[in-house]
Amino acid sequence: MKKYAMIICGLLVCMLFVSCASGDDSEAQQENADIQTYRYTGFAMGTAVMETIYSSGADPTTDVESCLKEVEEKWISWKSEGSEIAALNKNAGKKAQTVSDATADCLSRVLAIAKDSRGAFDPTIGQLTRLWDLDNGSQVVPEEKKIKELLKSVGYEGISVEGNKVSLETGTSIDLGAAGKGMGCDEVKKLLSQDPDISGAVITIGGSSIMTYGSKPDGSPWSVALTDPRDTADYLGTLTVTGEQYISTSGDYEKFFMKDGIRYHHILDPGTGSPSRSGLISTTIICDKGLESDALATACFVLGKEKGMALAEAYDAEAVFVDEDKQVYMTKGASELFELTNEGYQYSQPQ
Repeated sequence: MKKYAMIICGLLVCMLFVSCASGDDSEAQQENADIQTYRYTGFAMGTAVMETIYSSGADPTTDVESCLKEVEEKWISWKSEGSEIAALNKNAGKKAQTVSDATADCLSRVLAIAKDSRGAFDPTIGQLTRLWDLDNGSQVVPEEKKIKELLKSVGYEGISVEGNKVSLETGTSIDLGAAGKGMGCDEVKKLLSQDPDISGAVITIGGSSIMTYGSKPDGSPWSVALTDPRDTADYLGTLTVTGEQYISTSGDYEKFFMKDGIRYHHILDPGTGSPSRSGLISTTIICDKGLESDALATACFVLGKEKGMALAEAYDAEAVFVDEDKQVYMTKGASELFELTNEGYQYSQPQ
């Protein structure tokens, strides 16, 4: 319960700003009498989910939570016996396995980012993630010998996708955790688009992945606060977006522990098997696909400022990076969306 309480607290910091910046719901509803505001907080995909949905129909919030649970349990979880990814891992080293169109498409997109990032994002890093075990609050630095041993199992080249046939080399194990929340957002978008009564929504998964959809009743843009990487009770600044956007952030402040003055965080470098030391402390990606926003945020964090910016731009994504010196770097498009409000940070280029 303590773990979930901390997750909810973190989500409230992020979503409180979104809700407060949504305009006066009562005034908006006077102009749009049929539109109701539905809010809901629940759990799915191993984390807290917060929803604000505008609809002229029935409350759809529990349907969103059910959608996310299905994505996790029947599709992407390496833990769930009933998921396609778990079945693929179990079948590693054997003949190709037929998967659904959704899984084949997802793996193709994941592998494209792995290749384009030269392995900075790698879906086969799961054994190392479990070794560090930061998801469960471990504060133990693994032995270097064990890290090097497990590095032998890492390599996206061990996954082959041909149409709906997927095969894994012996020892290869898929873990889609670094793209999972974004994938969940993609599926939620499909769900929302099937309901003509829904005019707008903002969905937050785990505090680090946000999806905006449609518009608010008053027509004003969505305002999303980015967390201060060194004081999570405060904000770095505000993103102002319209329509459908996917916003994902990777930061060394989300799951970490300190030992001998060193910060050990959950974003592992697939090349070293240890927490990334790229000089960045936070990367935010804004784009039109959930999976890409989530995976690119991780890839860019590991790549560092220059290579990370190049990768984001190659995907037509906007980016906001923060480095160890509290300098804020942005793509040109992001500079039109983001306003830095925290005096402890400064832009790296003239605005």
